[in-house]
Amino acid sequence: VQLQASGGGLVHTGNSLRLSCTVSGRTISSDYAVGWFRQAPGEEREFVAATRWYNGSAFYGEPGKGRFTISADNAKKTVYLQMNSLKPDDTGVYYCAAGLVDIVTSEAGYQYWGQGTLVTVSS
Repeated sequence: VQLQASGGGLVHTGNSLRLSCTVSGRTISSDYAVGWFRQAPGEEREFVAATRWYNGSAFYGEPGKGRFTISADNAKKTVYLQMNSLKPDDTGVYYCAAGLVDIVTSEAGYQYWGQGTLVTVSS
């Protein structure tokens, strides 16, 4: 299973970005979760959002609650992270990950990771 994250870039405060995570390789089980994590410079990686492949249920970490929306297009094998009202604190490398996960907020359960896409929010 390979994950390709894309959609990062440089934006100003208040603007939006949509990140994409495309899954390729063997078909992933409907039991999988796909999550987004981010890592700011000098900081530990933190949970942003996740969705369960089989029912589209969504989970959000504190950073993006009320501003970020995760969604999936199963036909395209792609998970999106719509990020609105971006702030400089949202700057970081955003990683998508997939796996048979019990606790979607924990990195430990995710078996497959993409390479990350850089988001920079200027003030």
